[in-house]
Amino acid sequence: MVNAEIGVIGGSGLYSFLEDVTEVRVETPYGAPSDSLFLGEVGGRRVAFLPRHGRGHHVPPHRINYRANLWALRSVGVRQVLGPCAVGGLRPEYGPGTLLVPDQLVDRTKTRVQTFYDGETRADGVAPKVVHLGFADPYCPTGRKVALAAARAGDWEAVDGGTLVVVEGPRFSTRAESRWHAAMGWSVVGMTGHPEAVLARELGLCYTTLTLVTDLDAGAEAGEAVSHDEVLRVFAANVDRLRSVLFEAVAALPAEADRDCLCPHALDGIDTGIVLP
Repeated sequence: MVNAEIGVIGGSGLYSFLEDVTEVRVETPYGAPSDSLFLGEVGGRRVAFLPRHGRGHHVPPHRINYRANLWALRSVGVRQVLGPCAVGGLRPEYGPGTLLVPDQLVDRTKTRVQTFYDGETRADGVAPKVVHLGFADPYCPTGRKVALAAARAGDWEAVDGGTLVVVEGPRFSTRAESRWHAAMGWSVVGMTGHPEAVLARELGLCYTTLTLVTDLDAGAEAGEAVSHDEVLRVFAANVDRLRSVLFEAVAALPAEADRDCLCPHALDGIDTGIVLP
């Protein structure tokens, strides 16, 4: 049964106040997702919310079961995903409170499983084939346009484009690492935007991330090092605004029949060895 069409991966603050929310537990061939899915309605659209770190923020970024999370969302009917995340700014002009919608991604993680198509037999006996997908443009172009328009409609001058570099975590960067990231021309640094984007592509999902800058990263200023408490404080101060932008974007995303981007066609003509939900 199709229960939702749009997925939002983020904290419980994005859905906790909604009425008529249905909690749904989903089993996947890749184990358990971070938490239950919470299904509700936003702007006339059925949405599945998934707490990326679980309720209570108990799953660190490097231990999130990203494959289970994306599979669970698709299994309830989701075909478009918004994945907001907190990041550090790598340029002085990208200070706390900046909203940046990236168009590029750099992976500097080390231990994360980042494909469904690894040729290894799953626990249910299904054997996926090895598949190589194009990933030159990691985000859905339609989703990006919708997210930017939603932010600007709410008087948030979102930055259009930039590179999100994703590090392993859970520690923050050293000053040397941060300066190197900035010297490479990258814009913001986070811990959770990968492998979400590539796994979404492997499932034929549209994926868009909205990055909220909660701090200037260690190399962007000479002051105090990044602190977890400060990140949480800035995110909490902006969560209502971010939620409004997300809900505006949810309402404006195209209906399934009107999706005209390439995301749904990523697997066209490819024998993956598995049947998608």
